[in-house]
Amino acid sequence: MSISRKYGRTYHYPFSPGTTSDDRINHQYWSDINRIDTIVHTEKLDGENNCLSWYGVFARSHAAPTTSAWTQNIRERWALMKNDLGDLEIFGENLYAIHSIAYRKLEHHFYVFAVRIQDMWLSWEEVKFYASMFDFPTVPELMVVKPSDEPSFKEQVMTLVKQPSALESYDILTEKPCTCEGLVSRNANAYAVQEFEHNVFKYVRKGHVKTDEHWTRNWRRAKLKWEYPSLTN
Repeated sequence: MSISRKYGRTYHYPFSPGTTSDDRINHQYWSDINRIDTIVHTEKLDGENNCLSWYGVFARSHAAPTTSAWTQNIRERWALMKNDLGDLEIFGENLYAIHSIAYRKLEHHFYVFAVRIQDMWLSWEEVKFYASMFDFPTVPELMVVKPSDEPSFKEQVMTLVKQPSALESYDILTEKPCTCEGLVSRNANAYAVQEFEHNVFKYVRKGHVKTDEHWTRNWRRAKLKWEYPSLTN
């Protein structure tokens, strides 16, 4: 039995090419978006989903707190802030270990993308507030839109995902610049936990995973921005 609820499964847009056999697709996404006043597009970063709550630091599974080597840094940070969390559950992308994309403009190893309090996912403005309060950055905000028609909305998504990462993304095999992994679109306002699948959507580019072996077998620590000599000037 889990001592904490994990992050919901994010459904893909029907035009998202980076799906796998166990992914789910929201074929009725436009009906959901029509009921949303404002959408925030954020960059999907290539890391590990971690949750910080009063109970500990959790990876994708919430059966027990994680003890992985690449979460030691964020677990040490959690120990300093756990008594201030209360009912807050802070979800972020842990980029301490390199996956398929390396970033050369990381200012931190943990980027917040959502905050939950009991049965509510907080608004994007509240997410940014709590991230700032605990001195964490949020995932890059790409665009805030008020959806009007499906063709223009889809065109906006397709334009955004062709861009490089705001954190300067590099393919780990070729060591050449690459486009971002994808994007996550969310309702800018707060919404109930049980309504998650109707308020969050994602696009993942095809061929994102480049390595044959899972990244945990031979992981490497990601450098922060100031550790690259060419970026310190």
